[in-house]
Amino acid sequence: MNDLNKICIFCGSSDGNDLAITDAAKKLGEIFAERNITLVYGAAKIGVMGTIAKSVLDNKGKVIGIIPNFLKKKEVVHLGLTQLITTENMHERKMKMQEESDGFIALPGGMGTFEELFEICTWLQLGLHQKPIGLLNVNGFYNDLINMLETMVRKGFLSMENYNLLLVDSNPIILLKKMEEFKKPNLPKWLDSDKT
Repeated sequence: MNDLNKICIFCGSSDGNDLAITDAAKKLGEIFAERNITLVYGAAKIGVMGTIAKSVLDNKGKVIGIIPNFLKKKEVVHLGLTQLITTENMHERKMKMQEESDGFIALPGGMGTFEELFEICTWLQLGLHQKPIGLLNVNGFYNDLINMLETMVRKGFLSMENYNLLLVDSNPIILLKKMEEFKKPNLPKWLDSDKT
């Protein structure tokens, strides 16, 4: 069983137009606070990011926000967090998020959410971390992405082993259970220095 004391959330800095997504962010925040899971996220108080942070804090949970200095001037930074960490740039921000977290969940979002999700998945494939990654598929938001990943498997660009590294569910409780039970993968043979 994996100890999920701190989970990093990747999600939109916009609200979107599907209220089910906002509701899912609120619910996940409540679950985090109830289970004493610290939220690690991008430190904004706007969009889905702001919704989940507010939910955790409203329910007396802990929130760590991580933001690069240049966005601090442009984004609406949440000033009521348990801890606010400022980094020099985006790369340092993502590295800090990875270091601070025991696992990751992507909620709906845009380009930045996808970029963060795929980078952390690639790092897992390469053995740079061995932490569970969840995709909360709210109201079918990620159905097309899942179909694309299946196409990548069929076309030989993604192994089934690596496809299965991304844990998917529409129910946050079930997703967290899958993350707790996640078994760390073996390194690919070509990356395992003991076998070369």
